[in-house]
Amino acid sequence: MASETQDMLARIAAAADLPALEAERVAALGKQGAITQLLKTLGAMTPEQRQVEGPRIHALREQVSDAIAARKAALEAAVLEKRLATETVDMTLPVSPGPQGSVHPVSQVMDELAEIFADLGFSVATGPEIEDDWHNFTALNIPETHPARAMHDTFYFPQKGELDPGFAEGAMRHLLRTHTSPVQIRTMQARQPPLYIIAPGRVYRSDSDATHTPMFHQIEGLVIDRGIHMGHLKWTLETFLKAFFERDDIVLRLRPSYFPFTEPSAEVDVGYSWEKGRRVVGGADGWMEVLGSGMVHPNVIRACGLDPDEWQGFAFGTGVDRLAMLKYGMDDLRAFFDGDLRWLRHYGFSAFDVPTLSGGVGG
Repeated sequence: MASETQDMLARIAAAADLPALEAERVAALGKQGAITQLLKTLGAMTPEQRQVEGPRIHALREQVSDAIAARKAALEAAVLEKRLATETVDMTLPVSPGPQGSVHPVSQVMDELAEIFADLGFSVATGPEIEDDWHNFTALNIPETHPARAMHDTFYFPQKGELDPGFAEGAMRHLLRTHTSPVQIRTMQARQPPLYIIAPGRVYRSDSDATHTPMFHQIEGLVIDRGIHMGHLKWTLETFLKAFFERDDIVLRLRPSYFPFTEPSAEVDVGYSWEKGRRVVGGADGWMEVLGSGMVHPNVIRACGLDPDEWQGFAFGTGVDRLAMLKYGMDDLRAFFDGDLRWLRHYGFSAFDVPTLSGGVGG
């Protein structure tokens, strides 16, 4: 029996592959295997014989089972090692990309603006979308009677006790911010000048048509420093628009205007040309308004605890959605918010389309 056991273990150890090992397992432990046949003889033995032969046969089965398991693990490891050593992947083979996502044009333009202004030395500032009327209106020199404060333009939150007879008319109210200008106020209060910031984000107004939606995106810029004048404002806007539209033939026209928070104020028009029946920014065939701007009003600087005789600055603002429409040829602002995958597949961007000031979107 001892020699037969040694032969069996030797054949298991010498099994060249998994099929050969399986054959040895069947020969030893299968229904007609040698060890199975030995187990069947236990029934015909006397109790005294079983006490002697039983443990010996079971020990033999365990020994053989352990040997088979060890050899199987070794063979599987060898197969895996050989496969890893010889297997290659042809990276040029076409593959199915499966479901693909894309970057929304608004997110793309936000990134473009942040990259351009970062190269110009501006940092990004943010603020709450739920504002109080002091930050949203009063600190920006917007009078109580200004139409922008009217409920048909602004989403106000109901104030506790507002419907009670004792409600104070002059109490501070909360609202969905109507512009990102409150970020300018909060930044001037929290940080010491000089300040060079942009404030992109969502804003809310009660309006909806092909060029207006109740929620849209704005970006505002603010510079507070000593000796700032309108020439700095014009150069900044011209440099920004040339980088954003990736054209050197950008021409600006500043028209006198009025905003409560800037003095003097100017609407900024950009020249456009006609290409294939469509207006394209660049050239001088006509003018279209793209920005509002001006020198920060002394009252605004004073409201933030700064001395307007020492600190001056300029501010500007524009709609991010409008910039996206002008640059990428979109006609209806409402499509930005419809969630139409066909529209997004057409106008969406790859995550690798990272913009730079010098190279544009492809840089």
